[in-house]
Formats: sequence, structure tokens, C-alpha cells
Amino acid sequence: MSNLRIGIILGSTRPGRNGKGVADWVVEKSASRDATYELIDLLDHPLPHLDEAIPPSMGQYTGDHTKAWAEKIAGYDGFIFVTPEYNHSTSGVLKNAIDYLYAEWNNKAAAFVAYGSLGGARAIEHLRGICAELQIADVRQQLAFSLFTDFENFSTFAPGAQHDDAVVVLFDQLEAWAGALKPLRAV
Repeated sequence: MSNLRIGIILGSTRPGRNGKGVADWVVEKSASRDATYELIDLLDHPLPHLDEAIPPSMGQYTGDHTKAWAEKIAGYDGFIFVTPEYNHSTSGVLKNAIDYLYAEWNNKAAAFVAYGSLGGARAIEHLRGICAELQIADVRQQLAFSLFTDFENFSTFAPGAQHDDAVVVLFDQLEAWAGALKPLRAV
């Protein structure tokens, strides 16, 4: 599906974040795919804590930052959310960025790549529920990187070789679902 655009959303803006290495690895692994994968770093899209008075489901955005974010997200067919696990959930900055929009997420597909002491599994589980509310179809395959085994000194990303095969399955599933949902967005 060479006409698919997939956004890889880096869901951490924390100084010294581990997510940049993880997101860069996903971008590198996606280079040989037919779909177009692009990094969306939330550092490049500074959104204040949700400041829209009207619920996003109404589509009446007033803030210039919201309109710019909506325009950015609207052009993608699917997403890979790269998330840390903070306090048994995803990061506040990622949740905030997701909460800003509604229709721009609808009828698209998502996959999850997480990292943390338990591989970010609890962050992924929270994101699955959030995505369901936004009509984002999430795929089964996920990547969970452990700070103990996939990072050197808990900071330098050095994933195990088993993740090379797992990311291919993630891409295959995500592209299949993003392509299948595309006709729904054309209506």
C-alpha cells in the first residue's frame, strides 16, 4: 500500500527521554516499507494543557495551535504511538495531544511501541481504550521494550534481535488495517 501515510508519534518530551532512540529505530525499520512513515515528535508541536472550550468532537477548534495540530494529524492513514510508561500509564503529553482532536483520528489504524521497566505494557493497555473511544482501530501486534534488557545503562537504546521480526508483523498489520479503513474516510 504505497499510498498510505503513517505517523510515528513520539509521545515523550521529557529531557533525556529514551523515546527518541526508540522512535528513530522504528523510523529506520520502516524505511524499506511501501507505505510512507514519518516521525511526529511532540517536541515540535508544543500544545498547552487542553485549552479548547468546545469538545473536540464538535470540530470547532479555535486555537491556532489546535488547528495546526489538526491539519498535521488529518493527513495520516494510521499511527504508531511510541510511548513511555509513566505511573502505569502513557505520558501526559501524549494523552493531551490525543485529547485535542476527534475527527482527525476517526477510522484510522494504530499500533503501539512502548518502553519501561515492564516494557510499557500498561501504557499500551490505556492507549487501547483511548483509541477505541476515538474510533481508531488498534492492531494486536505491539512492541514492548524493557529498560533492563533493551537499553544499555537504562538510557542507550539497544533492542534485542527478536524485535526485528516483531516490528515487521506490526508494520504488516498496521498497513493492512490502515488500507482497509481508507474507504471509510473517503465518504
